[in-house]
Amino acid sequence: MSEQEYSGKYFPGTRAELLAKVKNSVSNKRYRHILGVEQAAVKIAKLNNFDIEKASIAALVHDYAKERSAEEFKQVIADKNLDADLLNWNNYLWHGVVGAEIIKDELHIENEEILNAVRRHTVGAEDMTILDKIVYVADYVENGRVFPDVNIARTLAYSNLDDAVAFETKHTLEYLISTNGVVYPDAILTYNKWVVK
Repeated sequence: MSEQEYSGKYFPGTRAELLAKVKNSVSNKRYRHILGVEQAAVKIAKLNNFDIEKASIAALVHDYAKERSAEEFKQVIADKNLDADLLNWNNYLWHGVVGAEIIKDELHIENEEILNAVRRHTVGAEDMTILDKIVYVADYVENGRVFPDVNIARTLAYSNLDDAVAFETKHTLEYLISTNGVVYPDAILTYNKWVVK
């Protein structure tokens, strides 16, 4: 993607301008992760004949708000009249669902497909577009990720996107359950739709 310029349809600026804004919003470690996710997303998009520019932008902004304070997220939830139940959760959920509102305001990205991919990239959804799946999976398999079976996840990501969604969803839930982590209800819906045969 680095050689291709943006059309202006989805982001009012160049890729270099978007990169600069993202870099200013996150730590260097997070920025490296974001670049890895973009690389994976563009590869998956090409394999699935999907709009490269949309995949690039969605990947670059997916963690744009990841390092904002809890206070800022809570303020956005109030200001935007978002579901009050969000206040019962934390950054893991907020940086996607609430982060999409911050992206819209600060980066002037209005495309709902891109914003929804950001909203859904942590717990997925029952109904996922190709772009939702691309960002969800790319975030999981980018080259900086190290976990058991990561190579299986990568093989699936680059061969069958739906199978990759199922693999990621199942393994993420297994991890949360094994660590007594809290499971957001929508993650169960994602599991029931994509994993259960």
